[in-house]
Amino acid sequence: MSALTWITAGSLAAWLWLLLCQGFFWRTDVRLPERTPPSVWPPVAIVVPARDEAEVLPSSLPSLLAQDYPGRAEVFLVDDGSSDGTGELARALAAERGGLPLTVDSPGEPGPGWTGKLWAVRHGMALARARTDATYLLLTDADIAHAPDSLRELVAAAESGGLDLVSQMARLRVATVWERLIVPAFVYFFAQLYPFRRINRPGARTTAAAGGCVLLRSDAAERAGVPDSIRQAVIDDVTLSRAVRRAGGRIWLGLADRVDSVRPYPGLGELWRMVSRSAYAQLRHNPLLLAGTVAGLAVVYLAPPAAVVAGALTGETAALAAGAAAWAVMTGTYVPMLRYYRQPLLLAPLLPFTALLYLLMTVDSAVQHYRGRGAAWKGRTYARPEAAP
Repeated sequence: MSALTWITAGSLAAWLWLLLCQGFFWRTDVRLPERTPPSVWPPVAIVVPARDEAEVLPSSLPSLLAQDYPGRAEVFLVDDGSSDGTGELARALAAERGGLPLTVDSPGEPGPGWTGKLWAVRHGMALARARTDATYLLLTDADIAHAPDSLRELVAAAESGGLDLVSQMARLRVATVWERLIVPAFVYFFAQLYPFRRINRPGARTTAAAGGCVLLRSDAAERAGVPDSIRQAVIDDVTLSRAVRRAGGRIWLGLADRVDSVRPYPGLGELWRMVSRSAYAQLRHNPLLLAGTVAGLAVVYLAPPAAVVAGALTGETAALAAGAAAWAVMTGTYVPMLRYYRQPLLLAPLLPFTALLYLLMTVDSAVQHYRGRGAAWKGRTYARPEAAP
């Protein structure tokens, strides 16, 4: 067999393994587990870190203030040095819409060794501890909109299952051509790296969370030393889940039905920055992991269509057949995610092209790191590696 046939056969074997042995990551039926309403609804503090979020706040904050929660709940929005009037807008929205009590405060510039978001979360948690006796903390981003029953269902799931952390991957906005091409794949790749079914097994080694929506039991946060124990984390959601699990906590992660991101990423540039700002941090700033990731993406995602084209041109039927089979399996595993996002299934065969874009974003993330720029977000740059998990 030719080298191309060997490579393509390896890609097909990898796809068969991913299909059957990677926690069925491609399925999209991992939603909130079965739950019953608790007899007494525990108090909840909702902590929202916000930096320059005036554009999205009118679409997200009112949904939190309007939560139909049978127990006591209070919202703490932490204005993390915004320059666009985020704090003032939050107060105006609360005065206009009413609903749950809202406290808006600012923690000042991050302390040494802290990322901005976690510094804001720390301040919000401190306010919640000082002013409430909250059993749970809902940590949610300022661009996340919640259905009226979102908090009620999250708490019911945590109480019914004895869970310490319940996290939902918010349904991201998909409106423009680039969002349709890249956003569903973002969630698909995340689920492939962190299969939800594996994470949700008690005592599992694999762990992750989705930072846009995390319901965290207050005493579990204290046992895990959160957020101080993860203060340097750029990928704070995964690091948070590791800290909670290390402390003996039970974790659940799945896709959302009631939680949506309202942040627009209309063009390729915005989506590129979203991915590249933390891609190399995900690889622990390790050149060997980067090289392995690039090689893996090339073999698994790019080799099949390349083999189909090359096999058709050269008459290498074995390479063509293996490439077509691998491409078919790849396409089939992507279909459920496209259905979840209500996107045309004709996008499924384009996954290799999207994977090529992600490969380039990851390489760009490493290039920016070695140029000293690090992970950048809203005027701040974090050049230091992640805190050790």
